[in-house]
Formats: sequence, C-alpha cells, structure tokens
Amino acid sequence: MLVTGLFLLLRVGPRDSASVSVFQISRLTTDAFLETLIQFVWLGENITGVADKYNVETAEILANSALAAPIYEQLLSVFPTAAKFWKQYVEAYMAVNNDDATKQLFSRCLLICLQVPLWRCYIRFIRKVYEKKGTEGQEETRKAFDFMLSHVGSDISSGPIWLEYITFLKSLPALNAQEESQRMIAIRKAYQRAVVTPTHHVEQLWKDYENFENSVSRQLAKGLLSEYQSKYTSARAVYRERKKYCEEIDWNMLAVPPTGSYKEEQQWIAWKRLLTFEKGNPQRIDTASSNKRIIFTYEQCLMYLYHYPDIWYDYATWNAKSGSIDAAIKVFQRALKALPDSEMLRYAFAELEESRGAIAAAKKLYESLLTDSINTTALAHIQFIRFLRRTEGVEAARKYFLDARKSPNFTYHVYVAYALMAFCQDKDPKLAHNVFEAGLKRFMHEPAYILEYADFLSRLNDDRNIRALFERALSSLPPEESIEVWKRFTQFEQMYGDLDSTLKVEQRRKEALSRTGEEGASALEDSLQDVVSRYSFMDLWPCSSKDLDHLVRQEWLVKNINKKVDKSALSNGPGIVDKGPTGLTSNSTTSATVIYPDTSQMVIYDPRQKPGTGISPSTTATGASSALNALSNPMVATGGGGIMNPFDEMLKATSPALFTFLANLPAVEGPTPNVDIVLSICLQSDIPTGQMGKSPTTYPTPIPTGAARSTSGISGSNKSHPTPSGSSLKQSRDKQSLKRKDIGQDDDETTTVQSQPQPRDFFRIRQMKKARGAASSQTGSASYGSAVSGDLSGSTG
Repeated sequence: MLVTGLFLLLRVGPRDSASVSVFQISRLTTDAFLETLIQFVWLGENITGVADKYNVETAEILANSALAAPIYEQLLSVFPTAAKFWKQYVEAYMAVNNDDATKQLFSRCLLICLQVPLWRCYIRFIRKVYEKKGTEGQEETRKAFDFMLSHVGSDISSGPIWLEYITFLKSLPALNAQEESQRMIAIRKAYQRAVVTPTHHVEQLWKDYENFENSVSRQLAKGLLSEYQSKYTSARAVYRERKKYCEEIDWNMLAVPPTGSYKEEQQWIAWKRLLTFEKGNPQRIDTASSNKRIIFTYEQCLMYLYHYPDIWYDYATWNAKSGSIDAAIKVFQRALKALPDSEMLRYAFAELEESRGAIAAAKKLYESLLTDSINTTALAHIQFIRFLRRTEGVEAARKYFLDARKSPNFTYHVYVAYALMAFCQDKDPKLAHNVFEAGLKRFMHEPAYILEYADFLSRLNDDRNIRALFERALSSLPPEESIEVWKRFTQFEQMYGDLDSTLKVEQRRKEALSRTGEEGASALEDSLQDVVSRYSFMDLWPCSSKDLDHLVRQEWLVKNINKKVDKSALSNGPGIVDKGPTGLTSNSTTSATVIYPDTSQMVIYDPRQKPGTGISPSTTATGASSALNALSNPMVATGGGGIMNPFDEMLKATSPALFTFLANLPAVEGPTPNVDIVLSICLQSDIPTGQMGKSPTTYPTPIPTGAARSTSGISGSNKSHPTPSGSSLKQSRDKQSLKRKDIGQDDDETTTVQSQPQPRDFFRIRQMKKARGAASSQTGSASYGSAVSGDLSGSTG
C-alpha cells in the first residue's frame, strides 16, 4: 500500500524534480507520509467534482496542512489568484533553499496576485539571494524594489514597502561625494513618491521626509517641503476616503464562482464602489498616473472576483474607451482563459475586434463557438450568420445557412432569424417565404414557429395563406399544444374576418379545447366573456376593471362547479387565475394571473351602530359616533344583539387623549383597519396622556361602562380628564368599585390599573399580556396590556 501510494504521489505530481525535492519524502515518517497521501488522494477525487471543487473550507484546511507539492498545485489550479496559497507554497521552497523552484513560482504568481504580503516575501527572497554579491547584488535588489513598487506601490497597505525601500537606500555605501550625491537624490525621489501615495503610513512618511530634508539642508528643505506640502495634504485626504472603501473588502476571500450569497453580493458592491472612486481621480493627478491606479484596482478586484464576467467586461471596456485597444484585447484573452464557457464574453470580444476592423480575428472567435457541433447553440448559428452578412455579404450568410441546416442544434429559431434577416434587411420577401416554408416541414409541431410564420404573413397582408397556415397547424398539433395557435387564429379573425367567420372559429376553438379539460360541455356554452374578448383591443376593454374581475371569477367558479372546493377557496376565489378559453385576464392589464386577497374572514361593512357595542349613539357626539362605529371590530360583533364587543372594552382603559384621537378619525367606507397596528403606532408616538407635568407613573381614570355615562371626554369636545396622582388613583378605584357593587355590578368587571410605567413598545405589551393571562382569566379583570392589544383577557360572560 505504501509503494502504491508513493507511485500515485509521484505520478500526478510535477514533472520536474525540483518541485518534488522541496518536500523530502524520505525524511517523513511513515504515518506522516500516509496522512499526506490520504489528503492528496481525497483531494484528487473530490476537487475535480463540481460540488466540491470550490469548497473554501476544505481548501483552507488542505493548504494549512499540505506536505506535498501536488496538493498546492491542485489548489492553485482551482484558485489561481489565491495569494495566500502562493505565499505558503513559495515559503515551503524557501525553507529548503530551493532558489530555482522559488524563482519559477514567483514568475507564475506575482503579476496575477498584486498583494503586498506576497510581494514582501518576494523582496525578502531577492535580498537573501543577493546579499553576499556586493555591488552587483545591491543593484539587483534595487531593481527588484523598483519592480515591486511599480506594481504594488499604490496599494493602501504599501507603506511598509516604501519604508523598507528607503531604509535600503540609506544603507547603501557611498565611496565618494558623487556616489553620496546620487544616494541622496535616490532617497529624496523615493520619499517624494511615497508622500503623494495614499497609504496607511503616509503621515509617518511625511514626518520622515521632513527630518531627512532638514538634516541635509534647512534652506533647501524649506522650498522642497512647501512644494510637496499640498500634494501630501491631498494624498492624506484621499487616503482617508479610500480607507472607507477598503475596509468593506474581505482581503482573505477566495475567488469562487458567484452563488448569489449575501456576502458575495456585498463584496461585489464594495469593489464597484472602490472602482468608481478611483475612476473619479479624487487626487487630481495626471491621466497616466490615474489610469495606472485604476488598472491596479481592477487587477486586485479580479483576484477575488475572478469568475465574474461583468468585471472582466468592465475592465476591457474601460481600456478600450481609454484608447488602449491592445490592453482591452489582452483583458478579453485573459477573461476567456478564466471563463472559457462564457459565451457572452466571446461575443463582446468579437464585437471589439469587428469594431476595429480585425474581421479575421472576430471570425475566429465566432468559429470557436461552432467547433463542437454537439454543444453548439442555436444562438451561435444565428450570430454567425449575421456576422457573415455584415462582413462578407448575403451569399456567404446564405451558404452557411444551407450548409449548417443538418446540425443537431439547428432549431427553428435559426430559420426564423434567417428569414426575418432576408425580409427586413435584404428586402427579399420571396426568399423569406421559402425559408419559412422549408422550416415548416421540420417544425410543424412547434407552436412558436407557427406564430412567427403567421406574423410574417401578416406583414405581407396575406390573409389567405394565414388561414391556410392555421388550418394546417391545427390539424397536426395535439389539442393541449394548440392553445396559443387557436388564440392567435381567433384574434386574426376578429381583426380581419367577418362576424360569421369569427363566430365559427371561436366555436371550433371551444370544441377543440373542451377536450383538454374536465369541464366538458360547460366550455362550449356561450358567455359574456366571449363578447368582452371579441370587442376588446390592446389594453382597451368594453367593461370596467371590476366587471372584468367579476367575469374571471365566474369563469373560475364554472370550472370548479363540479369539484369539491373548501370554503376558504370559494371565499378567496382563484388565487392564480390562468387565461380562460376566451383569453381574458382578471383585470385590464396584460398580466396573465391575478392574486386575490384572503376574504374568508371579511364581513360586509355596516356604518350603523350595532346593538350591544357598549356606547349609545344618543350619548355620543356625531363625529365620535361615526368614528367609534367604524372602529368597532366586525370580526367579533357581527350583528349579534347582546354580544359585547371586546374593542369597546379596550376603549375603557384608553387614555382620554388617545381616545379623542381615535374618535375624531374619519369614517372608513369598507373593512376596518387593523386596530392593533393603529394602536401600536399611537402608543409609540408622543401623544400626551392627561395633564402635562404630572407623574409619569399615573394613569387616567378608566371610563365607566353604562349607557348613561358622560361622553364629553370621549368626543373630545370640551373637557379633558385630569391624570390622578398615586393616592387619588387608589381612592378613585375604590370609589368606582364600591359604586359598581352598589348598583349590582359584579366585582369582576372592575378594570385593574398597573402600577409600573406604561411600556412604549407594543410588542412588549403583548408579552406582558401573555404573562398575566392566567391571573387575568381567574379574576376576570382586563389588564391594561390586554386592553391595548385588543384582546379580551377577562371573561365576557
């Protein structure tokens, strides 16, 4: 087993010995090797699968515990822009001093992974290699620094790189005055480039630059610092703005195809914002420098949104609009390498080539979509025919159409597209007619093709052939597939035929379609819907929207008249109503479905005061009466004479100010609003309760029941009820309780007033009501929380 595992590891690993030598398998213990082998074999079996290929968690675990080069190679084949995986891979080679393999890896990853930690690893490797090579090594290191800063020097996190570079320049030896002067000039230029770059360390770099210039010459420093002061200030301001956008970006994210998750969408938005910010040139630098910064931002964005075709397209389009066509072409080439199955990117690339006159290159791109005859789409045929007509003429397009007709994916769409191209662009109706006829032999079973052919004949005003086409199609199509064809035939007769032909076609349509449903003979009956369909035009109807909804509902009822439908379904009507035999919809719009509200619990609105609601119309002001009647809950008091309305019980515990507000609400014609929602809004508003300046723990005196009580506070006409203090509240409650006992009322009908402050949160009130539910049911008292929530916690008996 060990030998077999070793064979597998070496067989699928890199071919060059340098790649494998970094991991000295002979130095591993047997257990460690077996663990590595199991990990690699598991990865080889699962990483190629669609479901597990982009498993981020598995990739992280394997990268952190990888002991073999093939594991890194497999990971990087899936995540080619994962800078952290490249860094781990490179550091593994650096640990065993394999310089050749390290250089090879850096050449593969640096230009596609513009991330500062990876590039700092690169400069660390360069300094290690050339540290003992004297002047030649120092020059190579300086070139490496310049190379690094030209690519990642504009990164917001590149401050340490600038500091390291300046420190390196200061450490260079100067044997004479000329070399010292050159060294100072190089340090000054590095500082001046660094202080105008918006990075995290821009302020520290500016302070170091000031100290450097003052240490060289105070007189010269004054002029140089004043020249760069404004540039530094602008860079610092841009840094603060850029920092806000960069903080929204996850710099450890792996590039995976978009799945529509919330995190991915937020990252896409964050990158779009940063790109828009950079395109605005906030630092007001020259165009070349601004474009370089935008390119850097795009390249960084593609490290994380590598599988997003819109980012590739935006990048290429921006290059083209900036005048760099060659750069746009290179971006498209990289995009097709990253997303080889993206047909839309291939079309966009071909469009760019064609627009600049590179017809051969564009044709090659189109032909790349047609190489695989099995996977070639009908759209690829259509677009290539159009391309040939634009670039090579009508005959080239015709020749390809005739040659490609035997392709397995040559669907009716291609026939329609070529026929319309011949008719509209080449002005050749005869050729278009022949193409449609040729396609009819193959696609007579396609209703969509029949309708397209009918539209073409309608443009020719060829009513005789249109009728013949419909007759031929309907004689071959099964009834369940002929619905749209019958509909178009009926519309055609309504528009161009006489009344007799219209009625005959409608009757034939009913007879044909009646065999597709269970309604049978009922579908053959004439209805008013036939008249509506016959005399409508576009979005103009011979009836109101209400009448149309009524007719559609009646049609649904007719279809379900012999079916067992529960009561809720009959009350709600058809939740989704399809087009009936007449083609009507439920309203005047062109929508094919109508969603009805749940009306199973609704009752007819009655503006008159119902008996037994607890408030006499004779003792209530006119406005208050209508408002209270409208506020009565019809779901409970549905006309029963002696039934106490819980909503009126709730009004007893409502403050006078809130009661006045509710009483002055206008009357509503129709179903009453949701009382809980209204009271929730009111309770969370700043409506005063009682007199101002009183203790917040006090509550208004509950309104006594009975038909003869005063309603001046209810109507809100003259007086307001003062809010009693704590002592007076107790006395008032005792007096009310004693008075009710004297007049024969039960003790259970007294309303309990809570001692704690009134909650402002409506949902907290509901929780309090539930907590007090058991006690309230025993005492029969309606608590304040229960009253506000609109539920009767006490007994109504």
